[in-house]
Amino acid sequence: MTALPPAGLFAGLCDDAAVFPPGNLPLERAVPAHVRHGQAAYADVVGAFVLAAKDLGALSALLDESGAPLPVASLPLSLTVPVTGLAAALEAVAATPAVRLVGVEVAVPEGVAAKEVTPVLEAVPTDVEVYVEIPRDERRDPLLAALSGTRYAAKFRTGGVRAELYPDEKELAEAVLAAVRAGVPFKATAGLHHALRNTDPETGFEQHGFLNLLTAVAAARAGADVDRLVALLAERDPERVAAGVRALGPEVRETFRSFGTCSIAEPVDELVGLGLLPHDHTTEGIS
Repeated sequence: MTALPPAGLFAGLCDDAAVFPPGNLPLERAVPAHVRHGQAAYADVVGAFVLAAKDLGALSALLDESGAPLPVASLPLSLTVPVTGLAAALEAVAATPAVRLVGVEVAVPEGVAAKEVTPVLEAVPTDVEVYVEIPRDERRDPLLAALSGTRYAAKFRTGGVRAELYPDEKELAEAVLAAVRAGVPFKATAGLHHALRNTDPETGFEQHGFLNLLTAVAAARAGADVDRLVALLAERDPERVAAGVRALGPEVRETFRSFGTCSIAEPVDELVGLGLLPHDHTTEGIS
């Protein structure tokens, strides 16, 4: 029997972004589904429930209308919000019942300079993780420099609903290497629909694999150059990628914190299929 990766390698890796495209699961279905995931055999893999700040009102109404408390102490929530709306969002979430804010994911609108971002983040409680989405423009390096040495982390967009929203291997490799060299941990969002690098059969989009990203981060931490990271991000052979993952230690997660996925079932079941999670961790009959 092939050995499983070390304990902790996948802990909290998959943030539940079911309500975001392309999943677009209605909130009234997404919240109970998240609770079920948190009670399953694979619960350790599941991270926070991700919600846009603009939808806090709908979440509050849903919880009020349910007439019964969630079968958990509180819903672990990671809130996405433009940096310009952070203060109002923090007030709103404080007034939302049955949620526990564990993260904020801050977008930096066009025209907002790097130096304007970190002072705003000081309003976030210290027990809440803070991620700043790094724009794919000249602000990348100044923002990473601003985050370096702070408690704040980065967020890299790895795809979306249009082909141009996917950075190619070289762009993503350069971003990873820049973050590692700056000592800034990060999460990823969008486009990581599968464990391995693939071409989506419906859209034709070239999609990054979350395991490819994990191995690339480990290589960057070990001193690899951009070319090596590009090769790891481009690898499509499941046996090679799985073997690379089995060789990793949980310390890689100090840098690659998590990724948002509109489906918890797909990444979990693919990890089971690759022999990287136990067979009893399948999502069949749960999601």
